[in-house]
Amino acid sequence: MSNLQSPLTSSKFVRLLRKDLREVVEDDLKSLDNQGEKFYRVLSSDMAQEEFYGVSGLPDVDEFNGKLSYVGQAPGFYTKIEPKEFAQGSQVQRKFIDDNQWGVLKNQASAHAKALARTKEKYRARTFNGAFSSAFDFMQSEEGLSLCNDSHTTKSGTSTASGFDNSGTSAMSKTSVAATWLAMRQFRDSISERIQMDDSWTIVCPDTLGDTAEEIVGTKKGLKTAEHTINPQEGRYNVERYMRLDDYSTTNWFLVNWTLMKQYNLWINHTEADFNNTVDFDTFALKYSIYSRFGYGFKNWRWVFGHNV
Repeated sequence: MSNLQSPLTSSKFVRLLRKDLREVVEDDLKSLDNQGEKFYRVLSSDMAQEEFYGVSGLPDVDEFNGKLSYVGQAPGFYTKIEPKEFAQGSQVQRKFIDDNQWGVLKNQASAHAKALARTKEKYRARTFNGAFSSAFDFMQSEEGLSLCNDSHTTKSGTSTASGFDNSGTSAMSKTSVAATWLAMRQFRDSISERIQMDDSWTIVCPDTLGDTAEEIVGTKKGLKTAEHTINPQEGRYNVERYMRLDDYSTTNWFLVNWTLMKQYNLWINHTEADFNNTVDFDTFALKYSIYSRFGYGFKNWRWVFGHNV
């Protein structure tokens, strides 16, 4: 339980009322960089919710036997993303404002903005950190399965025996990365037909696994062996060391197709950041607040393969 309570008063920060301190700093440690937004297609919205739907393609053309055969198309899965409200406030005692001898705890708007940015970054990381759970934060999924799952389904009635599994448990190695890449190249669409992906492959991993991933990608010959055979995986993937993944697991890792990820993985900005400040009529305290509304979700799972090690 946090003890960071409002209001900010002279009694809590009595040392700031003196001028004989050598130095006073406020929140001088830099937060982690904004890494998360790059993993999404960012959409602006003024709707209470955003809804997504799709339909399948047509099956193969039959040999003509003198009478035309008619075929249909299958509906896809419905997805809804509902942005939620986030807000916080702080208040500062008027007496403390007047007597504070140092330039700290005065820019509350900036402090709230930093807190909101950090909050969003933690939620952005949850696409990966929660990839094996169907307890979604903002999304309702008609399929109802986790982003990374070994039993994805379809409404078309076609076989899902292969090409519908994007979840594994293998530790990162040259062998497991190669096998994952091959499995993604064998993904199938909603009528169980093979799909084409471009070469925008990226390993997304916690910082802990970054050196392993970069070794797999960067070694030209003799990877993990005395022979000087070529490494066919050299340069095949980019590597994204996502530091917020370490907070959840130092062993889980993901292979993504960047192009499909930017198409199917969605971040909804409804209200970027609303700031407000006012003076309390009765106490003369200054009150500050920030309000934001956002959400995220995915409308197709075929951009990623995750390993829950």
